[in-house]
Amino acid sequence: MTTQASVKIFNRFSGRLSDADLSSANLSWADLSGANFEGANLINADLTGSNLAGANLAGANLACAKLVGASLAGANLARACMHFADLDKADLSGSDLSGSDLSGANLVRANLACANLAGANLSRAFMHFADLTGANLSGANLERAKLARAKLVGANLAGANLARACMHFADLDGADLSGVTFVGASFVGADRAPSGPAR
Repeated sequence: MTTQASVKIFNRFSGRLSDADLSSANLSWADLSGANFEGANLINADLTGSNLAGANLAGANLACAKLVGASLAGANLARACMHFADLDKADLSGSDLSGSDLSGANLVRANLACANLAGANLSRAFMHFADLTGANLSGANLERAKLARAKLVGANLAGANLARACMHFADLDGADLSGVTFVGASFVGADRAPSGPAR
């Protein structure tokens, strides 16, 4: 999307993008940094390569949206619906994803360093090679998530659900694994695993 096209989008909604219906919209490569999309409908939207750094997407519906390589650093995505969204190689560092629904999402090689994912639903998400260094995943649902070779150094996983998750060769150095549910989870090659009987 060109800068001119981005301006047209803003003009169409008089600069007010909260609660806007942008389903299936082409917003690829747009500079939308700091924009307010709170509660917006972005189902199936194409946001490939877009700059959404610092944007407010709280409660927005991004189900099946394409965000490959997008920058969402520091964005507010609390309670956002992002199931089956494609976030391959997206930058979500320092973002607020608390209470969000990322079930079935593609987060392969995504940067989630220092992101807040407390209480998020990441069940069946694909997170191979994702960087979750220092991320807050307390109480998150990671059931059947694929975290092979993910980096979780210093991450907070207290009370998270890792049942049947794939943690092959994951880096869990310094991670808080207290109260984790890990029945059926596989930690083959991981540098550490939860201690005690599986819960």
